[in-house]
Amino acid sequence: MQLTHGSTWHAAGLVGQLRSKRNLTRLMQNSVALYRTLERETGQAIDWHEVGSLRLASSAERWSELKRAETTARGFGFEMMLLTPREAQAKFPLITLEGIVGAAWVPSDGYVDPSSLTQALAKGARAGGVRILQDTRVTGFEIRGRRVGTVQTSKGPIDCETVVIAAGIWSRAVAKLMGVSLPAAALEHQYVVTEPLKERVPSLPTLRDPDRNFYLKPEVGGFAVGGWEMGTPSFHAGGVPFEFARELLPPNMERFEEIALATATRIPAFGELGLKQLINGPIPVSPDGEPIMGRATGRDNVFVACGFTSGIAAAGGAGRAMAEWIVQGTPEMDLWPFDLRRFGDFHSGTRALHERAVHAYGSYYHLHYPGEELTVARDARRSPLWQILKARGAVYGSKFGWERPNWFSSPGTEDQPSFEGKPNWFDAVAAEHRATRERVALFDLTSFTKLEVTGRDAFASLQRVAANDLDKPDGSVVYTQLCNERGGIEADLTIVRLAADRFYVVTGSGFGVRDGHWLRQNGVELREVTSSRAVINLQGPRARELLSRVSEDDVSNAAFPYLAAREIRVGYAPVLALRVTYAGELGWELHVPGEYALHLYETLWRAGEDLGVANAGYRALDSLRLEKGYRYWSSEISPDTNPYEAGLGFAVALDKGDFIGRAALQKAKQNVKRKLACFLMDGFVPLHGGEAILHEGRVIETVTSGGYGHTIGRSIAYGFVPAELARAQGFEIDSFGVRHAAQISARAPYDPERRKIVDC
Repeated sequence: MQLTHGSTWHAAGLVGQLRSKRNLTRLMQNSVALYRTLERETGQAIDWHEVGSLRLASSAERWSELKRAETTARGFGFEMMLLTPREAQAKFPLITLEGIVGAAWVPSDGYVDPSSLTQALAKGARAGGVRILQDTRVTGFEIRGRRVGTVQTSKGPIDCETVVIAAGIWSRAVAKLMGVSLPAAALEHQYVVTEPLKERVPSLPTLRDPDRNFYLKPEVGGFAVGGWEMGTPSFHAGGVPFEFARELLPPNMERFEEIALATATRIPAFGELGLKQLINGPIPVSPDGEPIMGRATGRDNVFVACGFTSGIAAAGGAGRAMAEWIVQGTPEMDLWPFDLRRFGDFHSGTRALHERAVHAYGSYYHLHYPGEELTVARDARRSPLWQILKARGAVYGSKFGWERPNWFSSPGTEDQPSFEGKPNWFDAVAAEHRATRERVALFDLTSFTKLEVTGRDAFASLQRVAANDLDKPDGSVVYTQLCNERGGIEADLTIVRLAADRFYVVTGSGFGVRDGHWLRQNGVELREVTSSRAVINLQGPRARELLSRVSEDDVSNAAFPYLAAREIRVGYAPVLALRVTYAGELGWELHVPGEYALHLYETLWRAGEDLGVANAGYRALDSLRLEKGYRYWSSEISPDTNPYEAGLGFAVALDKGDFIGRAALQKAKQNVKRKLACFLMDGFVPLHGGEAILHEGRVIETVTSGGYGHTIGRSIAYGFVPAELARAQGFEIDSFGVRHAAQISARAPYDPERRKIVDC
């Protein structure tokens, strides 16, 4: 193996920066910052061209997508401009204007020669003392407990303190050698290189026309043009052979023809050029098309940096982030959308991995609507209630391989999401929302991750990682964050103290791998029991009336107060009942052995029919939690956020003794620089997260999450503001280019006194 072997040597080399999340954009910006100086620092040419990028909107819906991106960019402080069709043509004179609604222009994007870039990075690394072994194959690993102690190679063993799997298309195969399952596929990718134009056109930018599914960069007087074919073949699904190095695959013009014809329609000059080469080579792709970074599960000293479909754009920033991860234990900024721990065992199976990777690749330029759901690798993990809820109109979404009811309609209904209008589930979700607020509703939350921590050290180990105090009576439910040493929130979950030596931890469906890994990493021994228990969430003002009809136990407020856990009997079913809510109503999470789940549901349903019991899904739950001001990890809170600025100081027990992050949190409490604000707007405003927040006309931040409050009849958005503006007026939120007056609500919009959940 040589440097650039695999995918790098045949990569196109486009560098685009704007992403949907601030930190992902910053990571790409760090790449550009490096590429601007790398040649000067190393003396190695990299052929960096900062020519800007042009993205066309050839449909009204694509224009909505670009408008959304533009307001997000302004919130990030990132330079991006919307152009008219004529202005776009001025940037790239060879395009036709047919069908173009508008365009987006990013002046700091560009392209680079991947091979030269690699050699420059290697030269800089060598100058810093790095030894690079080429023509050297990894043959195995010596495992010592949870650590890799030695890397076996064709040139002998190498003892190591830290191992990074950054092997591109071979990453899955390398990981397999050390007993790590890595969801990184390799797929065929094609692009064509043309002969030079007859008449030279100076300083063309890179170009993307996603509605026609092609990208383009200038290439030695001509073009390099590629796209994303739906159904592209996998390349060695079980793992790419190490023998495959600097090789290409047979080109397939029949597959590429659709992209070529679309390009010629937009750029007539392309159709007149001769084709020098159709390049077909394997590239790495993850199940969601995003890179895979972070610490490998199951190996304490192994890190991962692979799955970079657009690897050249991310390379510089990813290298910096990985160095921080290795040296400090966490990167300087939250990179959850790239974190390996967003995947689990489901994604690592060859069939699911390749079905989702092929879909992610083929839909790379598709319109991605807020709230859209995957259509491949479905129906794998199902609750015991799946069939009965399906028959009652559940419209399912997918989370971590689980099928989860998003909303309810007539059987056979499918999602119809929208950018600027109301999606087809709006009215149905409103009805579920009202049923929860006014009567009683059942939510299937079986996909929640459930963990057990038992034994003599259970309390001490959990008390050390939890910010809240777990020294409560048996049968207590404790809402807490798990913080890092900087005071950032690594996890947001519920810990139930069942006994002095037995605890039950509940967290989100997609956060189980991450949260479990954080606990283990910090000395907590645990066992996952997700599959052994189903969860039915009973919520609403008539929830106690319903539960008392079917339980032989006392569920009165005196016997079963808020944040209590009790073992009760419901019908025939033994139930661990937790009096908690994410909806802001009187309610219980009913955790039940899987074989009793259907009986529990049927018992509750029959007993509640005269009370108006309703089924409700995750979209209603999100609307309910927005009204109540409940935070969601990965939007309002993250490792970049401390509890005090997020309004969660009540869940921090600084006086309980030492715990991870305590020193940082003591300082944070005394110096809150920003605060999470709740904004209210009149009428329906299309809010999806990422919208720019303005104060007196100046952009200050972006919306973390938003939606419509069906009880209060107003649109709701959350976002951070400087602490001195936490009670100010004069705010606006920019949604798709329209500014909406927004007022800060100092308290939760719904039931700020918590009477609905505590005093009832």
